[in-house]
Amino acid sequence: MLSSPRRQSLFFYLVALLVAVVVLLVYLLSPFFLEFIDLRGKDFLYRMRPQMRPPEDVVIVAIDEKSINELGRWPWKRKLIARLVDGLASARVVAFDVVFSETEDRENDTALATAIKRAGNVVLGYFMRDDTPVSPSLEGLGELERSAIRKIKHLDNTDTDPLDFVPRYSSIETNTPLIGRFARGFGSFNIIPDRDGVYRGSHLVFGYRDGLYPALSLEALRRYFGTEIVLRVASYGLDGIELGGRNIPVREDGSLRLNFYGAGGTFTTYSAVDVIKGRVLPERFKDRLVFVGATELGIYDMRPTPVDVVFPGVEVHATVSANVLSARYLADSVTTGLLDVVLILTLPLATALVTSRVTNRYTGLAIFLALALLTVGLEAILFISEGILLSPLYPLLSLSLGYTATEAYRNMVVERKSRFYRKAFSTYVPPQVVEEIIKEPERLSLGGEKREITVLFADIRDFTALAESMRPERLVSLLHEYLTPLTEILFREKGTLDKYIGDAIMAIFNAPHILADHPQRACRVAFAMTEKLRELRKDWRKRGYPELRMGVGINTGEAVVGNMGTELRFDYTAIGDTVNLASRLEGMNRIYGTEIIVSQTTFERAKGEFLFRELDLVRVKGRARPVRIYELLGTKGSTPKQELADAFERALKLYRLSRFRDASRMFQAILERFPEDRPSLVYVKRCERFIQSPPPSGWDGVCSTREK
Repeated sequence: MLSSPRRQSLFFYLVALLVAVVVLLVYLLSPFFLEFIDLRGKDFLYRMRPQMRPPEDVVIVAIDEKSINELGRWPWKRKLIARLVDGLASARVVAFDVVFSETEDRENDTALATAIKRAGNVVLGYFMRDDTPVSPSLEGLGELERSAIRKIKHLDNTDTDPLDFVPRYSSIETNTPLIGRFARGFGSFNIIPDRDGVYRGSHLVFGYRDGLYPALSLEALRRYFGTEIVLRVASYGLDGIELGGRNIPVREDGSLRLNFYGAGGTFTTYSAVDVIKGRVLPERFKDRLVFVGATELGIYDMRPTPVDVVFPGVEVHATVSANVLSARYLADSVTTGLLDVVLILTLPLATALVTSRVTNRYTGLAIFLALALLTVGLEAILFISEGILLSPLYPLLSLSLGYTATEAYRNMVVERKSRFYRKAFSTYVPPQVVEEIIKEPERLSLGGEKREITVLFADIRDFTALAESMRPERLVSLLHEYLTPLTEILFREKGTLDKYIGDAIMAIFNAPHILADHPQRACRVAFAMTEKLRELRKDWRKRGYPELRMGVGINTGEAVVGNMGTELRFDYTAIGDTVNLASRLEGMNRIYGTEIIVSQTTFERAKGEFLFRELDLVRVKGRARPVRIYELLGTKGSTPKQELADAFERALKLYRLSRFRDASRMFQAILERFPEDRPSLVYVKRCERFIQSPPPSGWDGVCSTREK
């Protein structure tokens, strides 16, 4: 027997839980190839997000294509850069994403140093490196000490050294002492990519020897706020950076995940040449934080980021400062990780809940796809509206593996049993019944239910004589060609093939499938069967086969349907008087020379779609009360057949009034118009017999038959 639904659901949940735990372990280990895919998924969320407007307090002065075209290739004479510094004197802070590490000449260097002193707002950049044995000058290092970070706040009463967590370098490429002498501060413009080479964050603190030094963006912010940098340090690393009354939520290694505003060029940007030549009013920069750096592709300060594959490095520093000024950070905390864990654990269980209750695999697949889209949509909404960047990969991986595992369990265990039942019963039980058994295995128990059904019997006329006249192999071939298309017609109308009885077919409608229009379906099948037989006869005639004719009987009524077999053999069928009458009606086709006879109950239910004529009022064997029977002539709309039905109805009325001579003449008139109408010929003979030997007084027009 199949597993109980409760036990089956329990297995689904156990499989889903196992998948969730495995994916969670992989999430914690984060192998590179999966991390690479996950990062690409996060990049996609960035690109889905609409462009945001950065704060107006941060602007960029770009060494761009326009400036290069007018002033010549980079680097420029330092007298030109001195004019740029003069043009930015109204800014609160001017941060150069440039290092002046080599002496040009005394005149030019002095001009730039003088301009920096005059402006009093310049923060110079420098570069930390590990690829050189050259040590910086003591004077240059001495100048950097003005920007060293000295304030540390330990949060958990430990003496944790932040140098153990931040990136450390063995050398620094400083500015020349002359140019750096009057700078307000210094900051490193090093930017470290993720393992896949994409820049998604920026380190704000670096280590050199025993000292801690700020990034260019952090030093610019320190001078902008006019306050000191305070590192919040815990046992696990950096917990945050306090600056200007704000807490910058950096990671343990001192890096900040960048909340990009858009592709390169999103910030308010001015060409350096326009500032140098006075084309931009100084008021544009008043009290603002200005970053000076290259955006021209030829200078090669471009970084691949989630929002742009050629993102200027200067805009990375600007993005950090803008995030801090507007306090617009990406959520990067324990809560974010917990949300990832919750999704990883719950999505497979949600899939198990669905697949354990949905039997149709396509419905299950549709729900799985809906859950996947819902997960992606939820993550996109959280990222766009709240800045919460969750893992796109691992929840979807957990969901997909959970769905695959539960479907695999269904296929290996549940579907395997289903295939067993299909194989075991399909040879003698209709496919529809097999599917019902798989859905409701309790149907295998003995017994049945009372239900209104329509029963159809179809039989070949004079089959016994036919069988005796043909070789067995030809007879089998003929039956195959006859039964196969007729069975296909039956299945098209969702009828249930009860059994083959030699050359006969027994079919039932409305069991096990619920069919509200079962009488009409049975009539459609009967009519289509007779039409198909006419087609087959044309081919058989060419091959020398005998002419086959069939009779069909249809009755609608209550019967007991279900498993009427034994403990050893399953037999889904119908029993009762409704079935017996349908069989009798099939046999009556021999008396009237017709093809399809239906009972009055079937006629009443199907007369809206089909054309019938009343044949007779008969008393069949085994029934005391007479039965009104009808011939199915075809679908409505056939004018000749309608004329036949109308004329036959008038003649039948005369017959039942005992006006046999008038009825005979009318039946004969029908035969002149329709020579092949066998029922009219039957009534002509009856009228002649009653003319010669009238029926007794009180005759009710009922014909008694001994047909079984």
